[in-house]
Amino acid sequence: MKNESEKYLPSNVFEGMTSVRAIVKARDDGVSDRRINEILYDKSREAKLFRELSWLSRISARHGFALTPTTSDRIDELTLGKSHGGIVALCGERTISTLDAENIADGGFYVMLDGIEDPYNFGTAVRSVYASGADGIILPPRSWMSAAGIVCRSSAGASELSAMYEDTPESAIDKFKSRGYKIVASDKQSGCAMYDADLSLPVFLIVGGELRGISKKLMPKTDITVRIDYGREFPAALSAQSSAAVLAFEVYRQNHVKK
Repeated sequence: MKNESEKYLPSNVFEGMTSVRAIVKARDDGVSDRRINEILYDKSREAKLFRELSWLSRISARHGFALTPTTSDRIDELTLGKSHGGIVALCGERTISTLDAENIADGGFYVMLDGIEDPYNFGTAVRSVYASGADGIILPPRSWMSAAGIVCRSSAGASELSAMYEDTPESAIDKFKSRGYKIVASDKQSGCAMYDADLSLPVFLIVGGELRGISKKLMPKTDITVRIDYGREFPAALSAQSSAAVLAFEVYRQNHVKK
């Protein structure tokens, strides 16, 4: 099994059927162009994997990948966790385009995740943002999508299913403003309470990491700064993935109620 430190290295090894199904669905839906080159499965689990292998065999020709038996030792060499279930996909790169104002949906909801320090935490944040109904995720030029397999596993496939674009925060704000979006930033020290803020769509939400937060030079470009109030005295900031979840679902709550 890989050393835990290797989770920070670029990798397109995807573990488990949840990840594989997400890659396939994303390709079928036109969300991602990531290709599966080969799927390895643990020969010793072949009987237990009958349903999964039957499905993979049916779609292998259409998606152009080989289905190859191997040993459990080989699977362990490739993986970080134990949740692979005997299935590992070796994949190609995914094209993540630069954000174009013309591709921004009218009246939508987009989130930028900036400054998250760990690929597992990034994947957890992506899972919450996707589940909240966000139309897309904007990535800073340096993000954890290089460790795509780890991110996919921790996001339960949401990272592959999400529409993703790359841009700097400054450029992204300008593009969303040009489409009439409200720019919302989270900040623990300032701003109005989240529940008092008007988060009606269209919204572009920027969530910074718990260590660095959002760059101060961005604040003048935002329309609303919101904070997450606590139920008791507590000096620490929420993790970035927790903040992303709370804020994304508050956007969902406010707009869902209005429908």
